[in-house]
Amino acid sequence: MPPFNLAEHAHRRFNPLTREWVLVSPHRTDRPWQGQVERAAVEKTVTYDPKCYMCPGNTRASGAKNPNYKDCLVFENDFPAVRPETPGAGMDDGLLVARSESGVCRVVCSSPRHDLTLSQMETHAIRGIVDVWAQQSAELGAMANIKHVQIFENRGAMMGCSNPHPHCQIWATSSVPNEPAKEQEGFLAHQRVESRCLLCEYLSQEEKAGVRIVCRNEHFVALVPFWAVWPFETLVIARRHAGSLTDLFGEERDGLADVLKQLTVRYDSLFHVPFPYSMGFHQSPTDKAPHPEWHLHAHYYPPLLRSATVRKFMVGFELLGSPQRDLTPEQAAERLRAVSGE
Repeated sequence: MPPFNLAEHAHRRFNPLTREWVLVSPHRTDRPWQGQVERAAVEKTVTYDPKCYMCPGNTRASGAKNPNYKDCLVFENDFPAVRPETPGAGMDDGLLVARSESGVCRVVCSSPRHDLTLSQMETHAIRGIVDVWAQQSAELGAMANIKHVQIFENRGAMMGCSNPHPHCQIWATSSVPNEPAKEQEGFLAHQRVESRCLLCEYLSQEEKAGVRIVCRNEHFVALVPFWAVWPFETLVIARRHAGSLTDLFGEERDGLADVLKQLTVRYDSLFHVPFPYSMGFHQSPTDKAPHPEWHLHAHYYPPLLRSATVRKFMVGFELLGSPQRDLTPEQAAERLRAVSGE
């Protein structure tokens, strides 16, 4: 029997952040694709759309009129998932348990131009967005009932993005959502055993190995995590042990803007389209308690599998058993490194 090889043999990889496993089946990469093939999305390229509710000077669904902004615009979501005035209540009837959830939902328009993506913006403009994220994190996190601030962006129609205007969302909630709550347990479990930060230690290992790193600078590293589920999933990690965006110094914010630019350009270059993804930052809870175990990072979850027209869904074993991937994280990182980040 040949010796075990990560690049050839089926195996499971452990995610220490969520304490979950992913099945990797590298021997399946050669199977022919006879499934559904999507049309590559063709998105609007106009710099201003009079029907867009995010463009400068236009009226939104709420009746509010956008100012003629020049950089970023932040406004309360006209259709929020949670509201600040929700009464504190719930029900507990054996296995039937519910709890009220309050919070604030905001939209951040990244540019007044309707046709831009993050990859097409200048790095200094992305730095301005980073500053807005940090400012909003501080403002919302300081609210008495807010325990978590989630910044996220859905890019592309296939990711359910309802408007191509460059924007992201911020949902600040009165409880910590499932995914960051899992990571909270992962951070604490590692700290109890090793007395060290999980991501500090993990990043050190990845930098020594080098095979899964996509791009980096003095302050941030973008890599395909060893336990990645999605074919071209990446993790953006702060080099310094900082818990949130508000903890970043000026040069670190520059570094984050630079890595986000490099990474999104590589995504577009590899697939020759404005690359669809869901991206989000995970940062320390805002429950007014210290969280020295937390380490700032961002997740990119792109659905594309082999090309701009073949995407990945969670079906079958992935829905009923555990996540599974064919392309190894090492292969994905190699392909992303091979294209330009400029």
